[in-house]
Amino acid sequence: MGKGTLAQRLVELDDRLWLSRSWTTRQQRASERGDEYNFVDRDTFERAIESGAFLEWAEFHGHLYGTPLPEKAKDADVILEIEVQGAEQVLDQNPDAVVFLILPPSLGRLEERLRARGDDEDHVADRLESAPLELEKGRQLASYVVVNDDVERASREILSILEELRRHRRDPSSKD
Repeated sequence: MGKGTLAQRLVELDDRLWLSRSWTTRQQRASERGDEYNFVDRDTFERAIESGAFLEWAEFHGHLYGTPLPEKAKDADVILEIEVQGAEQVLDQNPDAVVFLILPPSLGRLEERLRARGDDEDHVADRLESAPLELEKGRQLASYVVVNDDVERASREILSILEELRRHRRDPSSKD
């Protein structure tokens, strides 16, 4: 299971988390329910860019992806399920944002996940080719790195980190 599954699990486990639903111009995969993204055509997406509707957006392997400006619930922490380019943009706007780099257990496992969700061979090849550079850049940007080898274990690790961050936010004078 990939980062989308992990993000969904985090929201299920912690009612103080709110998952922002991104937009994309790619086609919905057969394995998707349809609520993972707002699936739109390129013209609609580009009009949203022009109107300043996105917190971040990027073109990734030929498709546009973007996070709308958050309309989060009060007192909720927002989860953005984004790629490295998006994380750079978010950090440019909000240097205090906390970035988790979610790693697959191995590139072999990443390939399995891509194939299992129905990605075509060209996309799988493109993702595997770009993965080392994305991972390197992601490590430079990340506040925390979590290996998603097991959704429940990775969820517990992230929630533990979030609890510590929330504790420091409530009491900034507290030390480790």
